[in-house]
Amino acid sequence: MRKATTTMKQSVSKEGEDSPSQLIDARIKELSDWRGETLARIRSLIKQADPEVVEEWKWRGVPVWSHAGIICTGETYKEVVKMTFAKGASLEDPSSLFNSSLEGNTRRAIDFHESDRMDEEALKALIRAAVALNTSARAKKRPKSA
Repeated sequence: MRKATTTMKQSVSKEGEDSPSQLIDARIKELSDWRGETLARIRSLIKQADPEVVEEWKWRGVPVWSHAGIICTGETYKEVVKMTFAKGASLEDPSSLFNSSLEGNTRRAIDFHESDRMDEEALKALIRAAVALNTSARAKKRPKSA
């Protein structure tokens, strides 16, 4: 009987867990340095570029932004904030923002270091391109109605 009570408490706490947005807020606050500021700025630019973006929290603590599929993630490390685009290899990058994970066939990333300046307009354009790619790919998968 005691074990069943514990299980019930665990399932109740899962229902009461913080939303992904609240978890991202907490991560930004927890960092309390340039990495938190950078992650907050990235998040703001994503929301500006795509007001319909969905925030998610995956893989035990990675902020993820989606619209008809994953747009990008926002990972934080000691020396870098990494913005990884799920389908980055398929995106045009006229401003040459991608500077990491360039060897892969699918993903591309932007590593932001403490002293880096962010080209906000180019970044928003890249985010919009990722959303357009996701939505066009989803439209192609839909069966045609008779």
